[in-house]
Amino acid sequence: MFAKKPHSTSEIAKLTHPKQIVGVATKAGLNADELELYGNFKAKVVLGVLERLKARPDGKLVLVTAITPTKHGEGKTCVSIGLTQALGRLKKRVILCLREPSLGPALGLKGGGCGGGYAQVLPMEDINLHFTGDINAVTAAHNLLSAIIDNHIARGNDLKIDPKRIIWRRTIDLCDRSLREIQVGMAEGAVKRRDGFDITAASEVMACLALTTGYKDLKERLGKMIVAFTNKGRPVTASEMKVVGAMAAILKEAIKPNMAQTLEGQPALIHMGPFGNIAHGTNSILATQMALKLADYAVVETGFGTDLGLEKFCDVVTRQGRFRPDCAVIVVSARALKSHGGLPDDQIEKEDLVALNNGLCNLERHIENVKKFGIWPVVAINRFPFDTDNELNRIKESCRSKGVLAEITEVVAKGGEGGEKLAQSVISTMQEHPSRFRPLYELSLTIKEKIEKIAIEVYGAEGVAYVGTSEDDIAFLTENGYDELPVNMARTHLSFTDDPKIKGAPAGWRLKVKEVKVSAGAGFLVALTGEMNLMPGMPKVPLAERVDIDNDGNISGLF
Repeated sequence: MFAKKPHSTSEIAKLTHPKQIVGVATKAGLNADELELYGNFKAKVVLGVLERLKARPDGKLVLVTAITPTKHGEGKTCVSIGLTQALGRLKKRVILCLREPSLGPALGLKGGGCGGGYAQVLPMEDINLHFTGDINAVTAAHNLLSAIIDNHIARGNDLKIDPKRIIWRRTIDLCDRSLREIQVGMAEGAVKRRDGFDITAASEVMACLALTTGYKDLKERLGKMIVAFTNKGRPVTASEMKVVGAMAAILKEAIKPNMAQTLEGQPALIHMGPFGNIAHGTNSILATQMALKLADYAVVETGFGTDLGLEKFCDVVTRQGRFRPDCAVIVVSARALKSHGGLPDDQIEKEDLVALNNGLCNLERHIENVKKFGIWPVVAINRFPFDTDNELNRIKESCRSKGVLAEITEVVAKGGEGGEKLAQSVISTMQEHPSRFRPLYELSLTIKEKIEKIAIEVYGAEGVAYVGTSEDDIAFLTENGYDELPVNMARTHLSFTDDPKIKGAPAGWRLKVKEVKVSAGAGFLVALTGEMNLMPGMPKVPLAERVDIDNDGNISGLF
């Protein structure tokens, strides 16, 4: 493909000539009139596709998850893309489903969210910077509701909203710590009150869009969102603000999944971007439904580890999308396991089998978590340049002792070719271990029973401590009929506990639940644990400082 093999992710992306998106889409089974083009290499897919394909049986659903993340990276997105490319090399009909990257982390600390090396989705720069405008639309719809609330109060406040109990904050798709707490209403005629901004990925509008099944359902979800409380403590919903229709109109295009492609030309549906630690962390239900109808294999990346994105997919998303996962790939790296085993960061590239063995408990708990949902895991050992054969073989031995296949992947260096063994193991695992999928808990359980089941069975806690307002919150939610909703745990992604500093697979601890609230439009409860921040800050040297564009319009610095 290349006269001289490039090394950087950006260089590889620039030297690749992507296929026309119409050709990618029609080869995947879409009709040309079911696409709305955004240039030559990206398009939206109209919702009518699902009606046309409703009689077609679903393909296999493969979830990609990981061990507990570390600063050293596991490469979950790269493996998701590389696995898709590998299935394509094996002549399988496959579609990848990813979330849309948030502009905030892309320009702040994390960088782009389109994979890396020879395991990328294209067009990389467009996807990382605005893409088709979906996240901007979510921001606009969310902030319209904020403006309407303040206008209602300033114009007489017929609903008797208590300005001190407005819970609908504003949003922006940037990391800006100065906006976490602000005061609004400084202009003449406005009502002064405290407010703040969350990052757009944390918006309930984002969650509603990611979980919706169509325009009618979307408006119903938006209308149920609780935005404030009256002076007498009654919840006020978005429908009472009489702006749901306008919000849905702003989201008219954003509801449609976006089609792009992998570096090797497989179709990729990239749609919506809820975070996995504060929301449910998966691409839209509509994108997954389309992938399952069009392909024999749908590869869906879930947020963070099995304890966050995968658990939420199985307990929240499957109930609303009526999905049945068939397999889960757990991405692991030797250096991440050594970090969980206590090895200092400055020694992470050295062979250390003692630290590796100490960290394997983290992988083992994630393996058991997957099995608790009635699906069988495959472990993808993502190889990095300084990994040794001794380390990689020790991970494979540990997986074999659990009856689980593990394959070394080199998708960043080799693309689909570097993931073929993984793809073959995924196929054989689904044949040998047919899905017996089941959610972890029944919705009829009490709120506390659901929280405790997740904490004990998935996190390894010995119990739950209810602190702050959580006891009163649970009583209020139960009295108001919200107790049969699934629970979305808001928790650090860096640990099984609520303390990001604790690594491995700790035991003998209790999860602290500080607050429980309802996202009535999204259709789940949110249990807040530890120190959760819905507006990230930027590092001392933000990645935005290295992003640039040349005279020919070529963007650099996103990787």
